[in-house]
Amino acid sequence: MKGKIGRIIAVVAAASLLAVGTSGMASASPAGGKGSSATQAVAAQVLQMRDDLTKVAYAGDVAKTRADLTRLSPVLADIAAGKRYQVQSETQQLSSAAKVRADESNRLLSDPTATPRQIPPLPIPPLPDLPGPLKAVSDLIKGLLATVTSLLGGLLGGVPVPPLPVPTPPLPTPPVPAPVPVPGA
Repeated sequence: MKGKIGRIIAVVAAASLLAVGTSGMASASPAGGKGSSATQAVAAQVLQMRDDLTKVAYAGDVAKTRADLTRLSPVLADIAAGKRYQVQSETQQLSSAAKVRADESNRLLSDPTATPRQIPPLPIPPLPDLPGPLKAVSDLIKGLLATVTSLLGGLLGGVPVPPLPVPTPPLPTPPVPAPVPVPGA
């Protein structure tokens, strides 16, 4: 009899340990995409999108810039909503501000005759202006790039954010000195 009671207690104890261990693993996993691993994944995705956008915008490619803005906007909306990723409220606000700039840039590139909407100003980083047809949205995209870079700081949680891959202007070529006359020639 004592043996049966001992076995029952051992089975109950083992089941309890198994249940507690399993529930601990379940609570540690990011449910519904919410958690640090999902946030790190979206940070890597946003970093890649930011770099891609920077490269095509500074290359003056309107079609690829519009395509990159279209891909970036829903990701920024997800971060701004705060339901899918664990971010601080200021990171959500940055994402919202970035989305507004991405959408407005895309709208103006889609219809160059459109009147720009008034959006809250942001400090514009000291970046070179965009070339050619993208010059009209240069300040919007520069503000977007700065905001997304700040957003990445919040998503990465203190890890240094890589700099923007902005092309550097070539150094000016020094003038060739005039030939010196040779005396007696």
